[in-house]
Amino acid sequence: MALQSFSKETKAGLIEGQYDSKFKSVVDAFVENCESRDEVGANAALTLEGKTLVDIWGGKKERGGEAWTRDTMSIVFSCTKGATAICAHLLADRGLLDLDAPVAKYWPEFAKNGKEEATVSMMLDHSVGLPHLRTKLKDGAYYDYDYMVKLLEEEEPFWQPGTRNGYHGVTFAWTVGELVHRASGTRLGKFFADEIAKPLGLDFYIGLPEALEGRVAPMIYAEPDAATLASKFTQKVMTDPSSPAHLFLMNGGAANFNSREAHAAEIGSANGISNGRNLAGLYAPLANGKLVSADTLVRMGRVSMATHEDATLMIPSRFALGFMKSMDNRKIPNTNNMSCIMSDSAFGHVGMGGSIGFADPEAKMSFGYNMNRMGNGILVNERCQSLIDATYTSLGYRSNASGVWAM
Repeated sequence: MALQSFSKETKAGLIEGQYDSKFKSVVDAFVENCESRDEVGANAALTLEGKTLVDIWGGKKERGGEAWTRDTMSIVFSCTKGATAICAHLLADRGLLDLDAPVAKYWPEFAKNGKEEATVSMMLDHSVGLPHLRTKLKDGAYYDYDYMVKLLEEEEPFWQPGTRNGYHGVTFAWTVGELVHRASGTRLGKFFADEIAKPLGLDFYIGLPEALEGRVAPMIYAEPDAATLASKFTQKVMTDPSSPAHLFLMNGGAANFNSREAHAAEIGSANGISNGRNLAGLYAPLANGKLVSADTLVRMGRVSMATHEDATLMIPSRFALGFMKSMDNRKIPNTNNMSCIMSDSAFGHVGMGGSIGFADPEAKMSFGYNMNRMGNGILVNERCQSLIDATYTSLGYRSNASGVWAM
C-alpha cells in the first residue's frame, strides 16, 4: 500500500510527511505535540520490516524562525551512545573486540589506579565506575579528545568496577570510544561514518562537517520546573558536590552544545547530529536481524546491568551493553519524565531533552524522534512517549502497565 501524504498547519507551523494508514495515531500524536505540548520543531519516523511507514516533520528551527524542513537535523545528545555502542558490537561481531576481555588487552594505559580488573562489558553497561571526572575540567575539555582520554586513564573509579552502575553520561564517549579506536585502529567518528552511516545511507554524524552546519536546528534548553527541582537527581546535584550527579551536570568544561566547536568535536556520548528519520534508519537493520550476527543481536538486547538506584541518575535503571532498556519509574515519587517505556524486546537510547532511537527485533520495528525544544527530566517526556505509545498500540500491543509494552 502506498504511503499517504500529510500536510497540516499547526500552532508550531507546517507539518508535512508521509505515513501508512495503520499508523495514523502516530501522526495524530505528533500533531497533538505541535498543537498543545509546545513542540517547536521535530521529526518522527518508524520502520516496519525495513520499510519506512511513518516519516513526519515540521515546525520551526527556532521559535519564530525558519521552517523545520525534511532535512533539518539537531544534536541528539545521548542517542549518540547507541551509535557508539553499535560500533563496539560490530567490532565484536568481527572478532576484533572481545566484550568479556579486560580493557587492558586493548588499552593498557587505562589499567591502573583501581581499574586493573575492568572489562570491556563494564565500559558498555555503565558499571566501570567512571561516571564522571573529579578533576576540574578545562574550558573546552569535551572538544579535546586526547585530553579526556588521558584524564580517564589516571582517574580512580568511584566504585570497584562491575560492582554497581551509574550512568556515564559524558565519559562513555571516551571509555567506549577509545576502545573502538584501539580495536579498529580508527577513531570513533570516522569508524562510524565509514562502517555504519555511509553504508546505511544515514545523515548521522559524530563530528559534523562544517558544510552541513546550516541544516542544524539549535537546541532550546528547558527551564527547570518544580517537579524537576524536587527530583532526587536534582537534589543530589544541588547538595553533594562530590557526587557523580553533581559532577556530570556541573563539571562540563563550559561546553556549549549549540556551538560549532561542539558540533565538530568527536563526543561519542553526546554530540551526534541527526534526526528522527536517521535514528530509525540506524536501528532498522538491527530490528530485522541484519548488520550483525544473530548471537550478537541477542546480546545487544539483553539486560546487562540493572539497579534500584543508579549512582548518577538516582533512579532505578536498566541497561543492555551500551543501550537503554524499558524503564518504568512512573510510580516512584518525584520522577516526572524519568521513564521510557518500550517493549521488553526493544533496545536503544534516549537523548537529553527527550529524543530517542531504538530497535524492536520482536516487532521488526525501529523508531526515531528528535526535536529542538528540550523537555525537563532525565529520560523521555510526554511528547516522545506519546509517539512511542501510539506506535505500539498501532501494532496491536495491549498495555504498558507491566512496565513494558506487551501484547
